[in-house]
Amino acid sequence: MDIKSYIRDIPDFPKQGILFKDITPLLSDAEAFKASIALLLELIGDIKVDKVIGMESRGFIFGPVLAENLNAGFVPVRKPGKLPSSIYSESFDLEYGTDSLEIHLDAIKKGDKVLIHDDVIATGGTASAACNLVERLGGEVVQMNFLIELEFLHGRDKLKGYETKSLLKY
Repeated sequence: MDIKSYIRDIPDFPKQGILFKDITPLLSDAEAFKASIALLLELIGDIKVDKVIGMESRGFIFGPVLAENLNAGFVPVRKPGKLPSSIYSESFDLEYGTDSLEIHLDAIKKGDKVLIHDDVIATGGTASAACNLVERLGGEVVQMNFLIELEFLHGRDKLKGYETKSLLKY
């Protein structure tokens, strides 16, 4: 199945000059969604994973499904002020601004093998921040896994030393 054909371009979103890759057509087609999950699992292979992290908000779509298939726990990494317990926070730059991510202090145990999943890798700031949060809690990032990679933004450059895989490249 041609997963790429289910991704549509939205110009000037969320601001002028950005060409947004919209995954909602992929999500709304049962067969395309199922095929994309199978392909993401192939990227993971037989790596041992204790926890899957998904970043707010679109990492919450595939992350729990991957976790279930890997017999792993799912950890939501949220934007500021959304988690109810004690947290670590990490700020980072986006291709169109700055942001922060937060994780519960008890979400990752020392030695946990962690897969970090997000729908898109752009500048690498979000993924790098997630790696920092996992490592502050004593976890080991075993793979970074993305549905889409925007290669022209060179996000991989911020993730040197991490196994980084993406299903679709633009």
